[in-house]
Amino acid sequence: MGVIGTAVVVVTVIGVICAVMLSVASKVMAVEVDERIPKVRECLPGANCGGCGFPGCDGYAAAMVEDESTPLNLCAPGGAAVASKVASVLGREAGEVVKSYARVNCLGSCDKTSKKMDYRGIETCAAAKLMFGGNGSCTFGCIGLGDCTRACPSDAIHIMPNGIARVDINSCTGCSACAKVCPNHVISVLPAAIKVQVSCSSKDKGAAVRKKCQAGCLGCGMCERKCPQGAIHVENNLAVIDYSKCVGCGTCQSVCPAKCIVDGPEGGPVRPEEPAKEASSAPAATA
Repeated sequence: MGVIGTAVVVVTVIGVICAVMLSVASKVMAVEVDERIPKVRECLPGANCGGCGFPGCDGYAAAMVEDESTPLNLCAPGGAAVASKVASVLGREAGEVVKSYARVNCLGSCDKTSKKMDYRGIETCAAAKLMFGGNGSCTFGCIGLGDCTRACPSDAIHIMPNGIARVDINSCTGCSACAKVCPNHVISVLPAAIKVQVSCSSKDKGAAVRKKCQAGCLGCGMCERKCPQGAIHVENNLAVIDYSKCVGCGTCQSVCPAKCIVDGPEGGPVRPEEPAKEASSAPAATA
């Protein structure tokens, strides 16, 4: 047998040994997959928004199958229809699905506030936030560079001509993707059934708020004193509603001097007639 023949034999033997080892390893180290997981995964919409609290639809499907304590009604884009399908696969109760919408807690439009600088850096809210807290006079408000718009899988949130984001509830699924990327945390996901909400996120004191935004919460406590249910309180200079007590009587709205307590999500779809964005005369700043 020549040198070439010997080499061929050696390589063949090594190949056979490796094949046997891989075959044994595939049996010994195999991880069994519950056949219900792919069936549940097929029921989910595939948005991979993470609104359920799990890493995408695959993660949520596995969690529902492997842990019976995992609720079946956490898929906001799929809603009750998806919960019902998953329940039929797993033989469990679907649970009630509460319809929710994202809502921007800021009324700082161009006619209510102003820019403190002409930001000329990377066109994202996250980047602008690093530049002295953002380009707006109020560092708690909507920055308006569209991180939420780009994150939304349903094209349900847009930057309006007046400079702030607004949600179209006809398209919103309540997945919370927009809320997760907002650096100022001005977006919250609220049940559709709520009647009123505080549309401001400022933690500044009243005098400072008034100088920066005409629509900001002053923390005056008028709403707290007048609420017949004791459902609203001022915390960190900002009114906060306890929805477990709120009956939607509208008293807080009527007494709020800043008019920053507005209708709940179903009273606030995108309004195309909102005023056009005005040019800023603030000094330029570059990142």
